[in-house]
Amino acid sequence: SLCFVMACVCRVLSKSIDSFCCEAIGSLPVSEISHVWNLTQAVVRKSSGAIEHSLLALCLVMAASLPLALSGLARSIPGGRFRPSDVQAQLLPLLVTAGVAYIVVVAAAASEKCSRVPALVNAVNFGPGTDRARQQAVDYIVSSGAGFYVFGIRISMAMVLKFAYGWSMVGVALGSQVLSEEK
Repeated sequence: SLCFVMACVCRVLSKSIDSFCCEAIGSLPVSEISHVWNLTQAVVRKSSGAIEHSLLALCLVMAASLPLALSGLARSIPGGRFRPSDVQAQLLPLLVTAGVAYIVVVAAAASEKCSRVPALVNAVNFGPGTDRARQQAVDYIVSSGAGFYVFGIRISMAMVLKFAYGWSMVGVALGSQVLSEEK
């Protein structure tokens, strides 16, 4: 249930960024963009700071349990058949891993949305004589560095993919080690 709550928080943050974008395109005057963005990015930062300890703990649990679960599954293959009791014992770590992976992907998606906001604001026509104010708003949004942060590190989709790649290599190495020991 903790994974579900954290995923909901990350999705709400993503929706708040969408809401800002809709306001910027629709009815928000260029003079108010910096103020409204400041509020939006402050909510994103405060919310990510509120759940960062839980997210880190879940990531550590995932990092420790995933290789153990995969090696446990590999060892439970006597004669090429799974024993149902062994599979059920490894199911919980795999479900936790899937939940944490979903949370991290949703958090990274919120960060990616924040990185696309300046281009959106720059594309909006606020009327004649607003080019300088629009450029100042875009510069402010870029310099705010908004996104989902965990202990001062911005979670991006590139970081998530690198993490997944690294742990898939660990899983392959452990799996090949376990299978070579059985022969």
